[in-house]
Amino acid sequence: MPLGQETRAPAPSFGGARRDISGGPVSEIQRARILSAAAEVIRDVGYARMTVAQVIGRAKVSRKSFYEVFADREDCFLATFDQTTRKAAGLVLAAYERESGWREGIRAGLASMLMFLDDEPGLARLWVVEALGAGTMVRRRRAQVLKQLAVGVDMGRSVTPRGSEPPEVTAEGVVGAVFAVLYTRLLEPGREPLTILLGPLMSMTVLPYLGVQAASEELSRPVPVIRRGKGVRAPIADGGPFEDLNMRLTYRTARVLSVIAEHPGANNREIAKASGIADQGQISKLLTRLARLRLVENTGEGPERGASNAWRLTSRGAQLERASSLR
Repeated sequence: MPLGQETRAPAPSFGGARRDISGGPVSEIQRARILSAAAEVIRDVGYARMTVAQVIGRAKVSRKSFYEVFADREDCFLATFDQTTRKAAGLVLAAYERESGWREGIRAGLASMLMFLDDEPGLARLWVVEALGAGTMVRRRRAQVLKQLAVGVDMGRSVTPRGSEPPEVTAEGVVGAVFAVLYTRLLEPGREPLTILLGPLMSMTVLPYLGVQAASEELSRPVPVIRRGKGVRAPIADGGPFEDLNMRLTYRTARVLSVIAEHPGANNREIAKASGIADQGQISKLLTRLARLRLVENTGEGPERGASNAWRLTSRGAQLERASSLR
């Protein structure tokens, strides 16, 4: 296929389907609290120094409750890794699928991933750095993630001039190199935002498929506009659930949306427990803000009438939850 005649490439799929949880709503709430606590512990001390005692202490659950949900600390880390993967994959695939060609799709997906890692530094370290030092199952799951990313990169061979396509292993090398760069940067103290690497990483990615000229062009292309402060850092601002969203979509906010999607009609206290938010004032403020943004709606009569709130996602909230899904 001649250069410039790109076709729409199908997006790669990510494995790691959500595992069934037995024990009903209580186990689900406990699991969410444990995962949130595990992410915090790993952020603060790393996986090597993470203990079950630290996790249950932050989650405020018993050791018995922990082992009813997870086999051991590696199983807990694996679930946390999978949850982060689903979050990152949702953002990357949504960005990729909005574009019509391989090059622009890869650029949009990479920009989305870099922005996610900048917005969630704790999860970034867990996903990119700590996973390498975890157990065998985690390393296997990480290898699966890299393999799926390589599938998307390998689609670049469809836009390479006939007869000059690089071998399949090229995509694995590109993805491995990208993650090696991210690993190094995440270990640097006082590091700059990862988004400044978009041009160099894209240049490295397109070089074996589109040649020196395309690689050079990527170095001079501007980083997509990133709305800071109150706005969402949106890699693609044209349409979609992120457009004109006057708030920063944090991991905690995404988790609250995910809980409401899983348990429509839940009240403030139930949502707070499942999201790992101890302060009832915080959850009330967050839900009020989400309602003001028309992402959730209260279908209950509310405390002023002696009843509980009952929260559900609006159609826009459901779109946003799917795009940033933790499930």
